[in-house]
Amino acid sequence: MTDERRAQRLDLAATVLLALAAVATAWATYQSSVWRGDQANAQSASIAARVESTRQANVANRQAQIDVALFTQWVDAYARGEDELTAFYRKRFRDEFEPAFEAWIATRPLRNDDAPLSPFAMPEYRLAATAEAERLETEAAAFGQDVQRDIQRADNYLLAVVLFAIALFFAALSLRLSATSSRATLLALGYLSFVGAVVWLASQPVNVEL
Repeated sequence: MTDERRAQRLDLAATVLLALAAVATAWATYQSSVWRGDQANAQSASIAARVESTRQANVANRQAQIDVALFTQWVDAYARGEDELTAFYRKRFRDEFEPAFEAWIATRPLRNDDAPLSPFAMPEYRLAATAEAERLETEAAAFGQDVQRDIQRADNYLLAVVLFAIALFFAALSLRLSATSSRATLLALGYLSFVGAVVWLASQPVNVEL
């Protein structure tokens, strides 16, 4: 094979590598940006869920304080034998407190030494706000995992961008050299970098958003 023929083939190989690497770089850059966008969305959702979880926890704390205050007043009135005042406080128990109070009364706490110390120790005492706060905290944690996953995937595509850029560099540099052996070596390194990046991307998930 003549030197001119070999040079033409090397030029063609360099041109093909430049085209492939340019397209692949654009694709990897797009994928990295899409995963960064998903990461930002997941992070916002995680923050929103944690803020709402905190709000619900505060609501639950206020409700528990109300339950404790009313129950304490009821106990005092009951101990003093003030039936009217006892009924007054009893009527103002919150709906969520009622099941626990009734269950506690059923244990006959004045006669049963094994009875729970208060309705708040009963399994029936459940606050919807507390359950919602726990659910939101779990949701926030799940979004937090999504954030870490999306960051990793964006970084993986960014690594591919670097590998494709190396392939572009070797391909462009090979076109400026005259020595056939040097050009062939640079193109081999360029194609090695390109194929390595393609193999790397083959194991990565694809995210297409319009």
